[in-house]
Amino acid sequence: MSNLKNFFFTSESVSEGHPDKVSDRISDMVVDSYLSQDPFSRVACETLTTTNKVVLAGEVRGPEIKKDQLIEKVRDCIKDIGYDQEGFTWKEATKIESYLHSQSADIAMGVDSSGNKDEGAGDQGIMFGYACNETEVLMPAPIHYSHKILNLMAEDRKSGKLKNIEPDSKSQVTFEYVDGKPSKVKSVVISSQHSADVDQSQVRELLRPYMLKSIPQNFLEGFSEEEFYVNPTGNFVIGGPDGDCGLTGRKIIVDTYGGAAPHGGGAFSGKDPTKVDRSAAYAARYIAKNVVASKISEKCLIQLAYAIGVSKPLSIYVDLFDNDLEKNKFVVEKINENFDLSPRGIREMLNLNKPIYEKTAAYGHFGRTSEKNGSFSWEKIDKINVFSK
Repeated sequence: MSNLKNFFFTSESVSEGHPDKVSDRISDMVVDSYLSQDPFSRVACETLTTTNKVVLAGEVRGPEIKKDQLIEKVRDCIKDIGYDQEGFTWKEATKIESYLHSQSADIAMGVDSSGNKDEGAGDQGIMFGYACNETEVLMPAPIHYSHKILNLMAEDRKSGKLKNIEPDSKSQVTFEYVDGKPSKVKSVVISSQHSADVDQSQVRELLRPYMLKSIPQNFLEGFSEEEFYVNPTGNFVIGGPDGDCGLTGRKIIVDTYGGAAPHGGGAFSGKDPTKVDRSAAYAARYIAKNVVASKISEKCLIQLAYAIGVSKPLSIYVDLFDNDLEKNKFVVEKINENFDLSPRGIREMLNLNKPIYEKTAAYGHFGRTSEKNGSFSWEKIDKINVFSK
């Protein structure tokens, strides 16, 4: 986000039932399935979802997992999300195919460690991490509250409390910023698939509480009813992969900072942690969050760059958005002294060789709560002292 002081900024989120997120969930389930049997497995899995069809494709190296086992786990994912519709269901009517095959020997040679050669990055690329003090979880306000709306809707839909609402939903929140800080909400959009038993006025009232429960009241003071948009195009009965084809890795802005920070272009889901697209983006967020949590800066942007087969990052860029060159230099020095940003170093620092990825597939990879099983370890703020002057 720029150094403008007064502006409007919008971010969107999509639910776990959005076709692209169904694909992300399935791809990350495949990653977890391999890592649970061998923590050093290599996985690059893409998933396509469409009307009564799921297709897996990609490369793996690790334990032998029977195709039927993976297909059954795909059905478990679809069932948990909540799909049992005519055009997409966890049952046999939806056909599932797997074309996963062995990883290229050429890629393996460049990435693997051998002799005095440390493990190299799985590909070239640039990765960004960002944090700011707009919310308690040090995420930008628009994306944080967009996620929260859909997460609460999904919880109530799955428990049976929210009826007539189907899994495929989207949200969008626009904030007015004054003097660089989120001041109030200008507009909220919620689009959700629903049963044919309810009309749009009923859908509006079913979804209104989730806006009110998700966004703090002080941001909604003076909020205009005309700026609350629910299913603006009308009926949304046909949805999910039956309405739109889903693919892994197509919601990279939803997955990160809602457009408030740059993105290197690489998706996360379906990739094991040797892929720096994923692991280095997590490391960059980890560093940026600890910088902001230390209160040395109100926001922090980190960029890391890698080359395939090379273990150390080619460059580390830091922006604290305050034009304090000495402080910026200090933070860069502390990063170099305290963080091993080689692929192996990142995985060991954040304990990434675990089956912890399926739950990252919806509602953002960042701004979540780190858990005892190692999930969201990059959200810990245990390096604050590193940046304290």
